[in-house]
Amino acid sequence: MTQGSPTPPAPAPATPARWADLNTRVISAGVMILVGAGEIVLGGIWFQMLVVFVTAVMVWEVARMIRPASEVSGMLLAALAASVLSGILTIGVGWQLVLLLLVPVLGALTYRNAAWLFFSFTLYVQLAGWGLVAFRNALGLIFILWLLAVVIVTDILGYFAGRLLGGPKFWPRVSPKKTWAGIVAGWVGAAAVGAAFAGLLDTGWALIAISVLISFASQMGDIAESALKRHFGVKDSSSLIPGHGGVFDRFDALMGASLAALVLIVGLGLDGGWGSSDSPGWDRHWGPDWDHHQGPDWDMDRFRRVDDHAGGPGDGA
Repeated sequence: MTQGSPTPPAPAPATPARWADLNTRVISAGVMILVGAGEIVLGGIWFQMLVVFVTAVMVWEVARMIRPASEVSGMLLAALAASVLSGILTIGVGWQLVLLLLVPVLGALTYRNAAWLFFSFTLYVQLAGWGLVAFRNALGLIFILWLLAVVIVTDILGYFAGRLLGGPKFWPRVSPKKTWAGIVAGWVGAAAVGAAFAGLLDTGWALIAISVLISFASQMGDIAESALKRHFGVKDSSSLIPGHGGVFDRFDALMGASLAALVLIVGLGLDGGWGSSDSPGWDRHWGPDWDHHQGPDWDMDRFRRVDDHAGGPGDGA
């Protein structure tokens, strides 16, 4: 540089690529939180519509990952999934749950190159979606808040423990970023959530162990979706949520937790003691007496009025 020549201005510090979409991510997250929180608190048909929509979108995303060039077939299967799930949630439960096989079977016949993957994942998300609505209506708001708290705390503690502590990978071939430190930190956080909700859900301290199981199920839900994306060589299930990827990317852990809770309550018969003191109760309102207590309007006040009768549900005058 010659003497007296002007000094070139220093280049502006580059914004790290990892933070480039921070504003978009924050705005998207804020919208999801506001909408989700409102629907959860309202419950009833409002929460049902949200879950049906989210479930249908995840069916479409699975189809899209398998065959990106065929949008129409995926949309048709998603629309059918929404119709079937809405019908089952409105009419009742029993043999109608068999109808959840309709979309997985049709999709397996459509996507023969990945028939088993489409069948298993779409059946899984439909059952998990049905479970979320069932939990909200039969076991009450507190149960859903507990389930969400377990999933969120597991994810947050797992992320920070994995980043700060590092260490051995949990399942490097399927999910290279997950570490044992993050997995165990998630379990510890879930146990704390279980202890906090034990009195609210009338389950006693057993909820601590159950929360750890649900935590692990949420982690496996995350890993399962990661494995599906890795199998098809895609980064995100879709690009529907700005800055976050797809719907399945955001709710994979919740789907795993919901299915695990469904197995515990229905499959293993752990249907007693759940819910808060003012919730209708799973065994009385989601068992054989469904049609007598669960109408299309999901009227939770009607549930409580039924419970107030001395004879209880099913006792005629």
